[in-house]
Amino acid sequence: MKLVPLADRVVLKQLEAEETTKSGIILASKSQEKPQEAEIVAVGPGGVVDGKEVKMEVKVGQKVIYSKYAGTDVKLDDEEFIIVKQSDILAVVE
Repeated sequence: MKLVPLADRVVLKQLEAEETTKSGIILASKSQEKPQEAEIVAVGPGGVVDGKEVKMEVKVGQKVIYSKYAGTDVKLDDEEFIIVKQSDILAVVE
């Protein structure tokens, strides 16, 4: 099965959380903060959203930073994805 986003939506695959801090402290999985960095796995076609033309500026394979409380979590075939609007993506990591 495959997720195909509509309009200005983007499907993200969250990157793994760091298990140790920079100083070497190992974090328990419950105390780890949800990372805001993800890889784009699918991009919607854009188009007219709320009466405005939306051009998609991101591509599949890019790593991005997205808003902390943005999107909808989806589980499909034992994999977890996040569906966000393009406007919830804050930056592309190069």
